[in-house]
Amino acid sequence: MTRVFSGIQPTGHLTLGNYLGAMRRWAETDQHRADALFCVVDLHALTVDHDPARVRRLSRQTATLMLAAGLDPEVCTVFLQSHVDEHTRLSYLLECVASDGEMRRMIQYKEKSARERERGGSVRLSLLTYPVLMAADILAYGAQEVPVGDDQVQHVELTRDLAVRFNQRYGYTFVVPKATRPGIAARVMNLQNPTSKMGKSDDSGLGVVYLLDEPDTVRKKIMRAVTDSGRDVEYDRETRPGLANLLEILAACTGGDPEVLAGAYESYGALKKDTAEAVVEVLRPVQARHRELCADPSSVEGVLRDGADKARAIARPVVDSACRAIGLLPPVAEPALDAAVS
Repeated sequence: MTRVFSGIQPTGHLTLGNYLGAMRRWAETDQHRADALFCVVDLHALTVDHDPARVRRLSRQTATLMLAAGLDPEVCTVFLQSHVDEHTRLSYLLECVASDGEMRRMIQYKEKSARERERGGSVRLSLLTYPVLMAADILAYGAQEVPVGDDQVQHVELTRDLAVRFNQRYGYTFVVPKATRPGIAARVMNLQNPTSKMGKSDDSGLGVVYLLDEPDTVRKKIMRAVTDSGRDVEYDRETRPGLANLLEILAACTGGDPEVLAGAYESYGALKKDTAEAVVEVLRPVQARHRELCADPSSVEGVLRDGADKARAIARPVVDSACRAIGLLPPVAEPALDAAVS
């Protein structure tokens, strides 16, 4: 059976983009067709300045929303990255295979480091090596497929390069994965700036629909969405990005086609109203399930504990094999207690 791995960073409140672009697909398709592992990649949240209490809070919320979105722990594995030590063990081994030049060519590093410097902050070394940790996340589980958005494809390509290089130098150890991308709404855009991704870290939040937004808040944000000049409703991602974003969101929520949907509207207002109601209805069951899970936090803790155990059982043999291949001695076994006593 195909093995799939994917994860979400707890760096902010999850958005409609996270749901339509990834989580819904995980729940409806990936967990049923594959041996699937889904991870809250909390170590990645430490690559920039952060509030420890907020990271812990968002890690729990992210895991809870993943379950609320439909991930079934009886079918797939849901866990926290930091609960499985093999991620950091393998990350260091891969750093010994990666090059400085490869890291500095990563687009996300260039963008994030530039923003940090503009704010007068320092850039953490972990931000530079972040893609190697992501490669370790994937390779530790022998994943063949990695569902990602467009902005993460470069990191999966790096993962492939590191796997091939390791295998060539030290003997076959890692499965070489491939990135898989959904179609419509693979990258939901900001409602106020439709040329930018709807990200968790948006400062104002006005252009972002969060999964836990109240229905009236969702309606207000979508009704205030930036559109484009002109009056006709047509689907054109290049010249009409605001309208295209609304049409793609509506299509993703209703199972329609954005070009066909465009022909059904004569005004921006009607399109915005229908899009808002479609989003409210899509989020309604997720929010209801989230409330149920929050009322029983021990159930979420149990899922994460069991998930970490399952993930560790898969990753440990792979990472142990990589350690041997690269030249490390295996740990010396502790003597049996009865032998020591005698």
